[in-house]
Amino acid sequence: MLLKLAISTAPTAATIFKAVLSKGVSLNMAHKLVQVTLCLWVFTSLLLPSPTAGIYRVSLKKQRLNLNRFKAARIAMRGWGMLHNYGSSDGEVIPLKNYMDAQYYGVIAIGSPPQNFTVLFDTGSSNLWVPSSKCYFSIACYFHSKYKSSRSSTYTKIGKPCEINYGSGSISGFFSQDNVEVGGVVVRDQVFVEATREGSFPTFVLAKFDGILGLGFQEISVGNATPVWYGICCLYRYNMLNQDVVREDVFSFWLNRDPSANEGGELVFGGVDPKHYKGKHTYVPVTRKGYWQFDMGDFLIGNNSTGVCEGGCAAIVDSGTSLLAGPTAVVTEINHAIGAEGVVSAECKEVVSQYGDLIWQLLVSGVQPDKVCTQIGLCVLNGTRYMSSGIKTVVEKENMEELSAGDQLLCTTCQMTVFWIQSQLKQKGTKDTVLNYVNELCQSLPSPMGESVIDCARISLMPDITFIIGDKPFKLTPDQYIVKMGEGLTTVCVSGFMALDVSPPRGPLWILGDVFMGVYHTVFDFGNLEIGFAEAA
Repeated sequence: MLLKLAISTAPTAATIFKAVLSKGVSLNMAHKLVQVTLCLWVFTSLLLPSPTAGIYRVSLKKQRLNLNRFKAARIAMRGWGMLHNYGSSDGEVIPLKNYMDAQYYGVIAIGSPPQNFTVLFDTGSSNLWVPSSKCYFSIACYFHSKYKSSRSSTYTKIGKPCEINYGSGSISGFFSQDNVEVGGVVVRDQVFVEATREGSFPTFVLAKFDGILGLGFQEISVGNATPVWYGICCLYRYNMLNQDVVREDVFSFWLNRDPSANEGGELVFGGVDPKHYKGKHTYVPVTRKGYWQFDMGDFLIGNNSTGVCEGGCAAIVDSGTSLLAGPTAVVTEINHAIGAEGVVSAECKEVVSQYGDLIWQLLVSGVQPDKVCTQIGLCVLNGTRYMSSGIKTVVEKENMEELSAGDQLLCTTCQMTVFWIQSQLKQKGTKDTVLNYVNELCQSLPSPMGESVIDCARISLMPDITFIIGDKPFKLTPDQYIVKMGEGLTTVCVSGFMALDVSPPRGPLWILGDVFMGVYHTVFDFGNLEIGFAEAA
């Protein structure tokens, strides 16, 4: 007897039972046929390959920014660019992190039986940490889930103390070892940090995430702990790949920028989801392991090159940062172009007023831009002329103490003025026109302690901002780089660009955070050591 069933999804016993009885089969025989049919369906399903085999997904949730959280982010930005030694192989790591306004987070589990935690998946760091049950004196610990080692049968004590610095704050605790489940995959014997003290920032207390799961390279891992996720590279072999549980040596981010959507985004381990991007990815090589760092080309405001990255700039893709960060001089030009209201810098105007003509003359006469401020005496070190390079030089720590705060500010302001004038010279502007323009830029210097507010009604009039990556343009429209906070009449529009100055050879440096990653689906390929960008869908 031929039994035909039209099954578009998993067959139910009732569906099969009705189909069998309709053929005039006895009741006992019907029961047997139902059992056999279901068994055959299950067996066949196990044999057929799944279109997403080897791919493991983590659903991401989103926490919207508010003005207080945004201000906290700007305060934290002041700690960026500080030099810290985490014991890495090259002896220097810049903690380019700002967790104060992180939006996207997901759920992992630690221990047996599993204890759930919400974590920020962060490509800008490499350690996993969660609050410990032994965290007694930090307020933030009382508002979040805490790991209880006594309740896990797979816990192994390590106990080595550690501290993770984030520029303007830190967490401290000790290392432990246990199983960690991410997206349905269990990574056995993973080393992580039990945090016993967290910074007293309001955002740590109010944040939706309990801890942070780093997706960077082991080179920046505190204590040299192996990251939860780490690809095969050179002499390194990472946990999940060692255990043969992932198909491809990649992970990818899709961040949903729709503020009204329930789905915040998706992190995919072992591959990419084609429905979340359009066209093909543009890949660029990782230039320095530690952060996901690559070389970026020119940077355009509208159709005009800023000139800051003509010789190339280092850039880092950072899922743990909501905004975009770049050199102060360029961010100032952006804020000026979009009409952002910043802090009037008396020092900047003073430099333009007193030294503008001289700077112009030196540049026109052929003096190298990085020697101008030395020659006019605004950059002095240890009684001798201090030669800078780049837009804004962060002096080595041991030398910084030799300069007073006022000297540093004048030197920095002079360097920015030189950069602005040089940029305008290339566009063949007259001296008066250029100096007036530079004086206007002084009005738009970003404030490290407050927000750069934009008139929401002017968004349609603002220029596009374009990054050249892999010789291809990646454009951000005003609607994409302006951050809106609040709703209705209470909506506040803020520039999505923040100032960050890092000295050569690491700088100038750009940080491409969620504002960029929300527009461009991002693939982190640690097998081939490259990063891919495609338009998000």
